[in-house]
Amino acid sequence: MSVAEFLLLLVQFWGAAGAVVCVLFLFIGIDRVDPAAHDAYAFRPLLIPGILVIWPLVLWRWWSLEKLARDGCPAAPDQGKAGDDA
Repeated sequence: MSVAEFLLLLVQFWGAAGAVVCVLFLFIGIDRVDPAAHDAYAFRPLLIPGILVIWPLVLWRWWSLEKLARDGCPAAPDQGKAGDDA
């Protein structure tokens, strides 16, 4: 296998993985990551080229926001305890 064949195989894998992430993100994830994107279907096709290229960052951001929504923000102070000290 030559270097050119390996690079072509790598680009094909990157594109295939990006296509899978793109479909999942545009149908499931975008409403969870950005609530303002709910019912905004006209701009979603515009995101396809970017998601195909930077799909690892899209997955990382989606995962981190899902984890934050599940666990809550660890840096946020408790709202109930702020008035109890006085």
